[in-house]
Amino acid sequence: MQTYKYRFDKVIIVKQQEKDQTEIAYKDATKSFEDVATKLYNLLKKKEDLIVFQEKKLKKGATIDEIHHYTRFLDSVEKSIEDTQQKVIRARTKMEWHKDKLLEKSLECRKYEKMKEKDYQTYQKEQDRIEMIHLDELSSIAYYNKEIR
Repeated sequence: MQTYKYRFDKVIIVKQQEKDQTEIAYKDATKSFEDVATKLYNLLKKKEDLIVFQEKKLKKGATIDEIHHYTRFLDSVEKSIEDTQQKVIRARTKMEWHKDKLLEKSLECRKYEKMKEKDYQTYQKEQDRIEMIHLDELSSIAYYNKEIR
């Protein structure tokens, strides 16, 4: 009985490697998205804290210079927030793209695995058929030898 060797094993290996690389790229994109989103959260929190601080200062009394200083600082934080929001959008888009690619590669790998399973089943049926033929031949020979004696 010969051993089973699938003719597309090398293709499956390549497809699995592509899937693994895509998975790594997706994880990296997810990490980048999380980092940028965290940065955005921190900037929004900073803005909120600054507004609360500025309101307290105004209630207690603040000089014009302090008000201008806090206003410029708030404008700077808002600009950073806008820039970071754009980065979040780009990072999310990149992450979703990699997610789609990973799904595509996973499906492709699964198709090849299914093909291999079906091929193996065909191989098994053929091996069983050959074995039955050999058993029939042995049985016939044994019967013939028994009849001759």
